[in-house]
Parts: sequence; C-alpha cells; structure tokens
Amino acid sequence: MDTRDRADREVFARELLREFGTQAQLTVYIGYAPGVGKTHRLLSEAQQLQRSGVRVAVGWIETKQRPDLEALLDGLERIPPRRIERGGSVFEDFEYEAAVAACPQVVILDELAHANVPGATHAKRWQDALALRETGIGVLGSLDVAHVETCAAAAESLIGFPAREIVPLSFLKAADQVVAIDVAPEQLEDRLRAGRILHPDDVARALQGPFRPQTLRALRELMLHTVDSLAAASLPAAGVSRALALVTPDVDPLPFLQRAASFADAFNLDLAACAGPRVDAAALSQALASLGATVVGPEDFRFDKPKLSALRASFVALPKGQLAGELLNAPVDRDVLVVGHVLPAERKASRDFSYHPYARSARDRMRIGYGRLTVYLGAAAGCGKTYAMLEQAQQLKQRGVDVVVGFVETHGRADTERKTEGLEVLPRRCTESGGVHDAELDLEAVLRRRPQVVLIDELAHTNAPGSKFAKRYEDVLSVLRAGISVMTTLNIQHLEGLSDIVLRLTGIRVRETLPDGMLDLADDVVLIDASPHSLRERLRAGKIYPAERIEAALTSFFRLENLIALRELALREALRVRTSARRLSAVSDLVLGVAARERDTTLVQRAARLARRLDADLAVVHVAPPGYERESAALEALRETAHAAGATLRIVEDADPARGLVAAAARAGTTIVVEGPRGKGRLFGPRSLASRLLELGAEEVLVLAPVS
Repeated sequence: MDTRDRADREVFARELLREFGTQAQLTVYIGYAPGVGKTHRLLSEAQQLQRSGVRVAVGWIETKQRPDLEALLDGLERIPPRRIERGGSVFEDFEYEAAVAACPQVVILDELAHANVPGATHAKRWQDALALRETGIGVLGSLDVAHVETCAAAAESLIGFPAREIVPLSFLKAADQVVAIDVAPEQLEDRLRAGRILHPDDVARALQGPFRPQTLRALRELMLHTVDSLAAASLPAAGVSRALALVTPDVDPLPFLQRAASFADAFNLDLAACAGPRVDAAALSQALASLGATVVGPEDFRFDKPKLSALRASFVALPKGQLAGELLNAPVDRDVLVVGHVLPAERKASRDFSYHPYARSARDRMRIGYGRLTVYLGAAAGCGKTYAMLEQAQQLKQRGVDVVVGFVETHGRADTERKTEGLEVLPRRCTESGGVHDAELDLEAVLRRRPQVVLIDELAHTNAPGSKFAKRYEDVLSVLRAGISVMTTLNIQHLEGLSDIVLRLTGIRVRETLPDGMLDLADDVVLIDASPHSLRERLRAGKIYPAERIEAALTSFFRLENLIALRELALREALRVRTSARRLSAVSDLVLGVAARERDTTLVQRAARLARRLDADLAVVHVAPPGYERESAALEALRETAHAAGATLRIVEDADPARGLVAAAARAGTTIVVEGPRGKGRLFGPRSLASRLLELGAEEVLVLAPVS
C-alpha cells in the first residue's frame, strides 16, 4: 500500500468514526442571505437528534419571535445564557462555560460569526464551536456566506455595506461538514414581505439593496463555490471528483487548460493542474486564475515515469508528446484527454438541437405563455427535496396562489405527510400491469383543473405501460406548455449526461434518466443539501426506505464514499445551471471511432451524452477493411443508435483503423474519441489504438475508460 492509499484510508476511517458517534462533529449550515432557513434547519435537526436519543442543548438561537421557530424550541434543553449589564440595559449572550458544565452531546449555536462580549472565554462564537468540539461536544452552527473572509469583499460590493464580523476560511475547513442552505429568491422575497426577516419598515429598502434579484443570484453562486471548494472527498484515486491537467514546459498553459476545462465542465468535475519541471509558474498561475482552477503538487506522480494510478483524478488531460504516448499504451482506468496544438476558445454559433427531447419546449417557451419550472435537486433520496417543495407550496397557498398536489410521494414519512395538510390533492390515475396495481400522475386531471402551480414529485420516474408519455418529465413538459407552473424534485444521479461519471464514482448504473436539458429549461434549481452522515442516519432510522431495504442500501448506493461523491456532483450541477457567466466550450466536433460490434452501441450513447454537454457535433465512424461485409446486425445496431443520438454512422474503408480515423477527423479542432484498451498492457506488443492515432498526427484524442 503506497503512502497516498494509506492516507486515504486513515482519513476515511476518521469519517466513519465520526459517523458512528465516536468523535464529536462540527456541522456548519451556510446560507447566502438572512432568512434562507438556517435557524429552522438547526432546530429541525436538533429535534430529530433528540427523538433519536441524542442529548441536545440549545446554546444560542435567535428566533426573532417567529412562531414556527418558537414551536421548534419546545422540549429542547437550554444552556443558561451569559447576562451582561451595559448602560442600564441587560444583554444576553452564549455562555461557553455553562455549555461545558452541562456537557450535552450536541450544542446548537446560531450566528457563528458573532463577536462575543468582552470578558467571554473566546472572542468569537466560531472559536466557542471549535473549543466545544475539542471537549467532545458536537456542534450544529450557522452563518451567512458574506461573513466568510474569502467572500466578504465580494459580498460587500454586492450588498452595499460592510460585513463587520468575519469568520476565517480555516474554520470552515476545520468543520466536519459544511452544508449549503438554498431557497429560491422568490421564496425569500415572500418571507421578506411577510415580515419574517426584517421589520416591515425596512422591507422596501432591502428589496432595492441586498435583496435585489441580481444580488441574491450572485450571493447564491458565491455560497455554492465556497461549499464546493470545501467538499473534498476521501475517495480512490480514479474516483475522486476532480479533473487534473498535467502541464509540461512545451505547452501554452491558457489554451491547453481551456481545452481541459471544457471537458471538466462536461464531466461535472473540479479542474486542477499539476505542473511538471521547468513550467513557467507565472503563466500557469495567470491561466488558472482566469479559469477558477487550482494547482496541486505532483505528489507521487513522476513525469519521467508516468503512471495513471499515481494521480488523484477521475479525468486526466495532458499535452501531446512522449508522456501521452507512454500513458495511453497501457490500460486506462479513467478518461484521458490528449491535447495537441490548440487556439484560445472562441464563441461558437449555436448548434441545431432539434433532435433534443426538450427542443420543442424551448421553442414553445419563446412564443407562448409557458409555466415556470422549479426543480428541487438533491444528492440522494432522503435529503429533504419533497419536504422543501411542500413547504414552499404552503407558503404559496398562504399568499393566495392556486397551488395543488398533482403527485407527491411521501414514502410514509410523518413529517412530510403533515406538510400536505391543507393542500388540494388531485386523484391519481390507477394502473395495473402483470397483476401489480400502481398509481400514476393523472395528467388529464391536472390539465382540466388548471391550477397556477402544481407539485409533481420524482421528475425522472418511468411511467407505467399505457401512459400517454413514457417518462414523467414528458408529463411535466406537457403541463408547462399549458401555462401551468410546476415544482418538482430530482436526484443528481438521474441526469443522463452524468450517468457515466456516476457509474465511475459509485460503481452503480442508474436505469432511470432524463435529459440534462430539463435543468437548463428550469427557471430555478434549488439545491437541497444534506451531509452524507445525516443521510445514512436517516436511512438507519427508517426515514428513507423500509426496514428490509436498509442494510442493502447502506452497503451499496448509500455507502459513505458514494454519498460524498454524489453530493459534489449535485453542488457542481446546481452551480453550473445557475452561473450567470457560463464558460465557453472550446470543443466543436467529436469523431467517435467504433468497431463493428454491438457492444459499441453503448460507446455511441456515452459519446452522445458528452457531445450534448459540450455543445459539440458528433460523428460516428467505423473504419472497415476494403471489401468488408456491408450489411451486418452490428452495423445496423450502430447506425440506429447513432441516429437516435442525433448523429450518423459513417463507414470509411482503410486497412489501418487509426489511419482511417485520422483522415475522417481532418478538420481542425476535432477531437477523436475512442475506447481505451482493456486487459493487460502492451509492454512489448503492438501499440494501442490511441497511441497509433497520436503517431499518425491526430490533433486531439479522448480515451474513454472501458466500462462493464
């Protein structure tokens, strides 16, 4: 076992110790503005912990006399506050010594950026939190992103006034979990107008200042960037959610990294760079800064004796040359991009996306009244998507909006079922298949009822045979076209374009998928974040699956490393669809090389998903020897699969597959895509197809790791 593997196992062992309660944990809930629900989340978690037998005490909570928060305080132990008299008035503050003396298992600490009064044990409340954890007491705390030292300057320029109380980034890095609390800006505005955030006299000024829509959007991006940067997973080297670019001295860093960044974005990976000997540090630093990427040390990787196994990344980009040739002649366990001479990215003309399943919806939206689509996105079942959706529905109803439940699956959870009380619930459509009775969304009932807003849970669901549409997302599109707004839920693993990376990170192939464009179509994507530990705790408590499914889930999809990886994907996807300034793709054409075998239909589908996320054109090429058999079942299957993906199958005659592919990809800027070699490496045998492509002058080659 090498040093890195040992370190990974040690880190992961510590994660497991924390999960099973043998180490005190510090969990920080971070929001992008006051009123997003941090305090509500703290108290809700406190109540759940107490019901599970954990002794919880409230150290400090500011309820602002809101009835819903006051109700959540019922039955919770309170740490006696510190009382200070100043100027004839008495002030209260958190009392650290009292909390230590009470010695609960978990303390609730709101407003972690708060500066303690003179004479307190620590100057700042975040220091109280760290000290409590050192004594063996867990902490659930909260703060706004504007108070984080690395975000304060940007936040101040957005909100128009200084953030006086600052929390160092080192504090967040020291936390066991940092969880994003996200809500739609419209929901935040409702809370503001209802007097649940500020005094009514201050509402109008806030709407013109820190609560302006553009300000809230920017703060949301800032929050997600911050949480994403902290979500470092303890995963195997080939499974970590990172794209790594190997920079050598003979390459211009900026265009090379732009090329790598396009694929990193498409694979939903965080981009980092590793510099070889004699690389221009200043040029590299400037290029990384322009892309928002980071630099990492070579660790155990040697540029003179390269091995993929020494790199902590699930995608590797490197320049064309001897290094690439050596790496690609051995089996690959991750995707590898080899980049030749490239020019800086330029804006491309929009592609014709008429073959996309959601294309009609996009055109309709531009010419007729169209309902708004809100998607509640999570990393896995049980993170609270349906609960959050129902909570927003209740707020809409209080505001007088005509909102109904079209289809909501509560899975028997009492707290979720309570959230449906008072909402109109439309009847479901009963189905029967093979003697099994089920209930589906009644699309016609929704269209007849024609509410302003309808709740339709589980967007990726496959409808029962006999339904008007095969998938629920198609039902949702039909409802949107009728001018009805939809709120729905989705787990990140169901996005079609991420299915390959989900398989790589978790080892599990997700069967129910939907086009990525459904998120691009959404007016808002609300991230419902939850720590992997809390998800596993909810699973054990029977709040996600029935008792007979719990153990199997804990050892398969709900493994800790899977949940960590899926959470990173959810964070990045929420950021991708919400970011106001999208990064330009530097890729315009993909040429996929396939063999005359039916298993390569899967390769066509993988390349098509990648092309859609890159906004690139795809051509599928089979190089056949002269006099090949022109009709075969394998070629027909490839032709049909390519057509379904919006591409065509082109057959090129050449005795040398590599030469034929290079000729087919003669246009500048084209990326040749092939599957990597399987089995043992060719130490003395023939060169791999990827290596041959590079030898014959291929400008750029993407090698996809084989999947079973």
